[in-house]
Formats: sequence, structure tokens, C-alpha cells
Amino acid sequence: MLEIIATCIDDAIKIEKNGGDRIELVSSLTEGGLTPSYGLINEVMKKINIPINVMIRPHAKSFIYSEEDIKIMIEDIKIAKKLGVNGVVLGVLDSERNIDEKNLNILLKYSDGLEVTFHRAIDESRDLIESVKILKKYPGIKRILTSGGKDNNIEENLDILGKAIENSKNNPTILVGGGLNLNNVENIINYTKAKEVHFGTAVRKDSSPLGDIDEEKLKSLVKKLNVNKIG
Repeated sequence: MLEIIATCIDDAIKIEKNGGDRIELVSSLTEGGLTPSYGLINEVMKKINIPINVMIRPHAKSFIYSEEDIKIMIEDIKIAKKLGVNGVVLGVLDSERNIDEKNLNILLKYSDGLEVTFHRAIDESRDLIESVKILKKYPGIKRILTSGGKDNNIEENLDILGKAIENSKNNPTILVGGGLNLNNVENIINYTKAKEVHFGTAVRKDSSPLGDIDEEKLKSLVKKLNVNKIG
């Protein structure tokens, strides 16, 4: 399963055309991804047939959210659900860098019926493996996106990624991402036995968050992973 970040309608069209399996739709990729606009979600949903998961992140200051932040996230989840998205992508920590279960429960209540991905907030948690164990308690959480640590050096985090996958037992699924590229993805999949991978800048021109999707890179990645046949 190959998930690719899209920040605009052109990205989404190229991702579907060239063999991506699922889109994570965000704005402000330079900030790590924030909630996209109503208009963007609506247009992508009209034109794209593969699953669309929408980022629910009101700001990039931290993953610790105020009561007002949570209200905004709830409204954004309601909008995403109304527009028919496949899922939402969110993550909440408390001031001690543990999973904020109080606010997570609130957000999951409003996300009922959607696939929920707990995003890379987990990489900033106090104990990643303990956080995976906590998230396993929530059947509403379908997957966890992680690079195995906040340093974004995924190749040095293979052991902890392997432990995360072992502890999750694919429930939730560990979605490996953050530092993947065309050169290391096969080795990382072979080592961790990951079932799903997530790409952002590595399939963009100049590997830049502001670059367009590089269709040749994406085709090459799909071929490498044998995810889909490209016609």
C-alpha cells in the first residue's frame, strides 16, 4: 500500500494517474502538513477515485492542543466527513509528551465511520513503543504513521520500527514514512516487514516540499514496489 502526500488538485491527479494507492491531503507541507481547505477537499473528492485521507492539524506549533484547538479539529472532521473522505489523519500529545487520551477520545468520537491514522506526533512522544501499545486500545485507529523517532533518520530507526510493527501486530497497521526515498525503501520494507509506506518530498521535483509531483520518480517507485501495474 503506497500512500502519497498531495497539497493541491494537480498533485492528487498525478498520484492517482501514476499508481499511488491512497492520498494524504494536506496544506502547508513546509510546516509538516496542516488541514487543507474545504474547497480543496471538495475538488479532490470530485476528481479522484482512490481513498483520500485528510490531515486534521490546526497549526504547526506543537501537538499539544488547547480546548479551542480541539473545537476547530472537531469542525474540520465534520466537514471532511460531510465531503465523503475515506479517513482523517490526526495526533495529540499532552504536556508530558504522552498520548493525550482525553482529547483523542473526543476526536475519535467525531471520526466514527472514518479511517483514522495517528500521525507522526507519535515520533515526538516520550516512548514510541509504549505509545503504540496505548493506541492499540482504540479500535477506531486504523494505522500509525511513524519514522521510528523525531530525528527523521529512518535508516537508523529500523530496530524500533520493527518493534513497533511487532507490538502492533497490524492492528493498527504501522505506516512507515518520514525519510523514505527510492534508494532505501526496499531495504526498509525487507527489514521491518512493513505493509504500508508513506512518501512526501521524495517523489517531488528536487525533493522539495514546494516542488511538483515528479511523475517519473513516482512511476519508478511504483515499479520498484510492484504496487500496481502502470499501463
